[in-house]
Amino acid sequence: MNDTLKKLANRALDEAVPETWTTLTPEQLDKVLLKFAEGILLECNMALTPYLRDMISRNEACDLINKPFGFE
Repeated sequence: MNDTLKKLANRALDEAVPETWTTLTPEQLDKVLLKFAEGILLECNMALTPYLRDMISRNEACDLINKPFGFE
């Protein structure tokens, strides 16, 4: 998980469910957050598809979304 994802995830966990820090192992937490991030990015990529006909290719748009979060 890259630094951007860690920062966003840590902030969300601190605000929403601070008790998870004491009940989940770091490995479990990383797995949960990675799957959550993958799901969000997939939904963003799919949401862009209808709007890309005249602008840039779908692959270029997906790269613009995925790369800052460390997904290729």
